Amino acid sequence: MKIKAELMDESAVQRALTRISHEIIEKNKGTDNLAFLGIKTRGVPLARIIAGKIKEIEGVELPVSELDINHYRDDLTEAYAIPEVMDSRISFDVTGKDIILVDDVLFTGRTVRAAIEAIFSLGRPSSIQLAILVDRGHRQLPFRADYVGKNVPTATTEFISVLLPETDGCTAVKLFSL
Repeated sequence: MKIKAELMDESAVQRALTRISHEIIEKNKGTDNLAFLGIKTRGVPLARIIAGKIKEIEGVELPVSELDINHYRDDLTEAYAIPEVMDSRISFDVTGKDIILVDDVLFTGRTVRAAIEAIFSLGRPSSIQLAILVDRGHRQLPFRADYVGKNVPTATTEFISVLLPETDGCTAVKLFSL
């Protein structure tokens, strides 16, 4: 793969996450009953960042946990026919909560479908809202994010990579072509 463009640098990512944080507070008329689930891998640090920004704004610390969806995926290749199932580290009961589901890139919608199935295996939330850093289109399932950092129309031959300090040592969003 070859890098085609840097779509967002660190400051653009931070601005998008700050905006998403404000939108979450506004849409939910505050922070009562909110809890965050980050989809492993890059959704987890993004969920923590958003929850941290909400704490700065509202002075309220919201629960954040990580959601492993490998067991619920329907789009694994033969190389991953038997997924390694990691325990989701959920530190709260999802039942009755307004869940903010966080991931880095929204593409076909299959990850979101798997995440919703995983959440419902844990309990029945009051609502599930989706926060995405980058929406690249090409949906195969009827999902739309409630909060989007950046919409980036792409070709199906392109790939978007969200780089974060926890996994990549830097913060950026890059577009690659095959």
